[in-house]
Amino acid sequence: MSQATNYVKFCLDRAKKALQEGRKHTGLVEVTPDLDKAARHIRKAEHNFKAISAFAQIGFSDWSVSAAFYTTYHCFLAILAKYGYESRNQECTVSAIKYLKEQGKIELDDRFIEALRTHAEGEEHLAHTASDLRELREDFQYGVNVEYRIGIEQLQKTCAEMLEVAKDEVYRK
Repeated sequence: MSQATNYVKFCLDRAKKALQEGRKHTGLVEVTPDLDKAARHIRKAEHNFKAISAFAQIGFSDWSVSAAFYTTYHCFLAILAKYGYESRNQECTVSAIKYLKEQGKIELDDRFIEALRTHAEGEEHLAHTASDLRELREDFQYGVNVEYRIGIEQLQKTCAEMLEVAKDEVYRK
């Protein structure tokens, strides 16, 4: 089994256990495919996409980074809703997207997956690029920098592309 398959199984098991214990799950649950929910996630992604430039225009470009991250994240949640999954965990979400890709159910460029994945400790990667949204968001959310100067246009380009891919995937018959 692939790493994504193994992690999806872990996420499903973790959620099942939490639900059996009467707790809110923080994993992945198989649900009835829901195109309406998928469409609502697309609308949320579009809302977040608009916030990227709005935050930058009013001097809150650090929040543009979070808006970009959540644009892509809601695109992923939309795809999962179409295929009958509910996720409440970022690692589970990314693993489920990888799993769907491995199963041939979705076509998605790896760069979008890489943008949200968790980096292994000690792994070499470039921070502060649109291809590394998760780390970039964490740096600006938890750090002290308040201005992101070097890549708003690239963030917007990457998110616009992801939105189109997600719309195509969700609305494709």
